[in-house]
Amino acid sequence: FSNSEGQTKNNAQVQDGGKWISIFNGKNLDGWTPKVTGYKAGENPLDLFHVEDGIIKVDYSKYKRFNGRFGHLFYKQKLSSYILHVEYRFHGELLSDAPAYCYRNSGIMIHSQSAESMDIEQNWPVSIEVQLVGNTDSVKQKTANICTPGTTVYYKGSFTNEHCVSSASKYYFDKDWVNLDIIVHKGKSISMVIDRDTVLVVSKPQIGGFLLPENYPLSTGTILEDGYVALQAEGTNIDFRKVDLKILDEH
Repeated sequence: FSNSEGQTKNNAQVQDGGKWISIFNGKNLDGWTPKVTGYKAGENPLDLFHVEDGIIKVDYSKYKRFNGRFGHLFYKQKLSSYILHVEYRFHGELLSDAPAYCYRNSGIMIHSQSAESMDIEQNWPVSIEVQLVGNTDSVKQKTANICTPGTTVYYKGSFTNEHCVSSASKYYFDKDWVNLDIIVHKGKSISMVIDRDTVLVVSKPQIGGFLLPENYPLSTGTILEDGYVALQAEGTNIDFRKVDLKILDEH
């Protein structure tokens, strides 16, 4: 895409080089490991994560109470430089005892620690969270923000201690399918692109800041060059109908 068409270099990279592969087979969760607060890695209480009609469903419909059961569904392969394409939508109501900030709130964790390395009571893996949020007539929220459980980033060239950095996205409502590309260049930069529009870029993802567990094996300031990808569950229902990956050949 040329700049005359309003596309930036980051947008063009969505189409350049490599091959797209689907890391979700459309049938089951082969290659993915759930980790839910209070449960061991691999346990999937009340079918929180399941596949229905070719869609990964984060589904709290069998839960009477949230009871602090944050969840993450981890892909098996550690990744470094890549583009992750997802299509997602929100629906349904937030569980009544879930925190208010979880309303129409989920995420995709990147450069994450593994499911197996999380403490059993740990709510969020140490990672960079691409925060996914939805909207209603009364709630207006940008999506594809960056949040930082146990991490920090640079934004617009400067270090930030903000736990979340807001994007410049449009507003997306219930049952709207959102097309998101996350472009990751090792420990250099992370770009969020929705429908070919770059809505946020951050750089130098590193260990530190809010929610870093005590005695974490990586020291504060360690640049995150790679890690795992995980889809998040935070008390509200979300569907993922595509999870595609393109590895970028970078040295």
